[in-house]
Amino acid sequence: MTKKPKVVVIGGGSGISVVLRGLKYLPIDLTAIVSVADDGGSSGVLRKEFNSPPPGDLRNVLIALSDVEPIIEDVFQYRFEKGTSLGGHPLGNLLILAMNEITGDIGEAMYRLRKLFNIKAKILPACPEKVILYGEMEDGEVIEGESKIPTSNKRIKRVFYKRRIKAPELNLKELEEADLIVFGIGSLYTSVLPNLLLDGIKEALKKNKGKKVYVCNAMQQPGETTDYTAYDHVKALCEVVGDGVINEVIVDTRALPQETLDRYKKYQGGRVKVDREKIEDMGIKVIDRDILEVDSKGMVRHHPYKLAATLYSLIDKWGDFYV
Repeated sequence: MTKKPKVVVIGGGSGISVVLRGLKYLPIDLTAIVSVADDGGSSGVLRKEFNSPPPGDLRNVLIALSDVEPIIEDVFQYRFEKGTSLGGHPLGNLLILAMNEITGDIGEAMYRLRKLFNIKAKILPACPEKVILYGEMEDGEVIEGESKIPTSNKRIKRVFYKRRIKAPELNLKELEEADLIVFGIGSLYTSVLPNLLLDGIKEALKKNKGKKVYVCNAMQQPGETTDYTAYDHVKALCEVVGDGVINEVIVDTRALPQETLDRYKKYQGGRVKVDREKIEDMGIKVIDRDILEVDSKGMVRHHPYKLAATLYSLIDKWGDFYV
């Protein structure tokens, strides 16, 4: 009997949505484990007022995985006018909050919402409770709050929680059984790593017999990964999950328009240099593919379909798998 390969994507912010937007069309059993450490914007306000996990990243994942994405996006991203009691809140955030209030569990809320919108992929919050992320800078300063960590303009030493938080059993099961686990894209310290700090995650990754892949950011993120190379990204990831867990890193070293690079250097930071030999010395294979594009606003983005095709090509699809 044939079966579909199981693919788990771990991340948050807008990055995980890019990865999922391409993967959802492939013949795979897809699961998204989504960060709930966000404390900025509408999510931060709702999180504080209702003492609930922030809905923003979960909203973006619902949109990305929907089969009627443009329609859902128009509705979910609609923000009520400022100055009203609902001012600044996207409708999607309020819908997730309402379902969480109804069910009393954010995981069950997401299950019901994906059934409501006929979304086949699983959407799993990284943990079912409100969490506070802390960042320790290299000079010893400790900053409280996911949204505040990048604003110090200091090099980050580590991110952490002040108490032990257990990952849901379903999340651990999905990780243990996955044929491909994808880390990224997205903010390294505030979108990717917060998911990996939870109790049980490191052990589940080590039990996994499939392939673990990191999609490296193409551009540096000011205040978070300024002057970081690809090796620096991978090293920070391995410091959390352990050596020998990551098998491959996906990059794109192809040339970008000089005007684009100049704009980034002026406002947002430079391109992430790929120091292939240092990564390979860690026993990690570097996969260099044509997966980047420059959008109409001059921003460097990962192309969702090219990235999805690259990830799918890495799965061992022989034997009992559906090809």
